[in-house]
Amino acid sequence: QVQLVESGGGLVQAGGSLRLSCVVSGRTISSYAMGWFRQAPGKEREFVATISRSDSGSTIYADSVKGRFTISRDNAKKTVYLEMISLKPEDTAVYYCAARWGAATTDARGYSNWGQGTQVTVSS
Repeated sequence: QVQLVESGGGLVQAGGSLRLSCVVSGRTISSYAMGWFRQAPGKEREFVATISRSDSGSTIYADSVKGRFTISRDNAKKTVYLEMISLKPEDTAVYYCAARWGAATTDARGYSNWGQGTQVTVSS
């Protein structure tokens, strides 16, 4: 079992950028696939990005963020990042970090460890 703590959210104007961090404690994270999800008011939680547990760190992105968001991981620092550029008002949501023992998946039901979330607000 691991514990996840996100940070880096905030208020930014459209076109701006933010970098979210997710610090993992409890165990080494090298065996965990990591994911970022988001939930806007009145909407279901949706997949944003995931990175595999392997050293290659293969990634998958939602179409809505492809080319603008980058997920990365530093296993030594036990931290996962989500770099977001060219932000749009529709990116406004609470962003959650998640960990999964095993292969990466875009399905939120496959993740058993979740952080508390960090708010990202993009003004137009």
